[in-house]
Amino acid sequence: MAAMTYYLFFYTLGLGTLLTFISSHWLIAWAGLEINMFAIVPLMAKTHHPRASEAATKYFITQAFASAILLLGTIFNGSTWNTWDISQIETPGSIVLITLALSIKLGMVPLHFWLPEVMQGIDLTTGLILATWQKLAPFALLLQITHNTYPLLLIIFGLTSAWAASWAGLNQTQLRKILAYSSIAHLGWMLVIIQCAPEVAIFALGIYILMTTAAFLTLKETSATNMSKFTLAWSKTPVMMILMSLILLSLVGLPPLMGFSLKLVILEEMSKQDMHGPATMLAMSSLISLYFYMRLCYFTIISLFPGTTMSKTSWRRKKKRDKITLATVATAAVILLPLGPFIAVLVYFFI
Repeated sequence: MAAMTYYLFFYTLGLGTLLTFISSHWLIAWAGLEINMFAIVPLMAKTHHPRASEAATKYFITQAFASAILLLGTIFNGSTWNTWDISQIETPGSIVLITLALSIKLGMVPLHFWLPEVMQGIDLTTGLILATWQKLAPFALLLQITHNTYPLLLIIFGLTSAWAASWAGLNQTQLRKILAYSSIAHLGWMLVIIQCAPEVAIFALGIYILMTTAAFLTLKETSATNMSKFTLAWSKTPVMMILMSLILLSLVGLPPLMGFSLKLVILEEMSKQDMHGPATMLAMSSLISLYFYMRLCYFTIISLFPGTTMSKTSWRRKKKRDKITLATVATAAVILLPLGPFIAVLVYFFI
């Protein structure tokens, strides 16, 4: 893919998300989501590999299905109440359809099966975009309709997403699938709290994007896509493997790392809202996630992954990359916890 074409797709990707952000009309927001979808599909298939083409096809079909449900729900609401304003959804059927469509686009349970498969077939750069940037537009729409949605529906989606993703990640050896299930679990936490405290959900989304960016950039630096290759990287970059282990522990929310603030703020807010049952279930799901993240850290810095690999391992980096971005996001994802209250106050102030 030519450099100019590559940057054009990135520009279109940002334009679609920005259009959804600034829109107050459902059709304009839907158009922004469609622009966003059509911009990332060529980026997924740019390697001309059968697995990449399969991932792009799965993503296109799933997103088109979700867009059709979203359009159906908005048309139903518009024809009933003669309004296309995003914040004014009055029809119960439209509320359910729109919430379901946005949940599909975010990769929430029960319609989450496309996300790990798509993530497995694309490269790490596109996987980073899919796990972070592509969540912004649907999440922004979900924030605008939280006062009209059903709390029980969001809580059910959030709890099932956290639990199902934690269980599904137990037997995974593919790193991109592990990060995909991590995305589902983290968004499940945000979905539970989004209606009670939208500013907490925004804070959690920002911390999640920071940690996921650090994880993907580290994997891109080591060129590791599965656990067996990842353990072999210890011999050439031990410092980076230690840093990656800390990032993984931060993703699971282990104190005193930055990811701990994400879950601490959510659990604290849920306790204030007397949501003790869902808070306990979310905390218990984190214990399952802690197991497979600790397992990955064990095979990374303590022991080698069982079995042999038939792939060729490069013991020297073939090209040097700029490490400023990686160093910044990795440091922030690991040791930014003391500034967590300050960042939360800034989020509350601007929201």
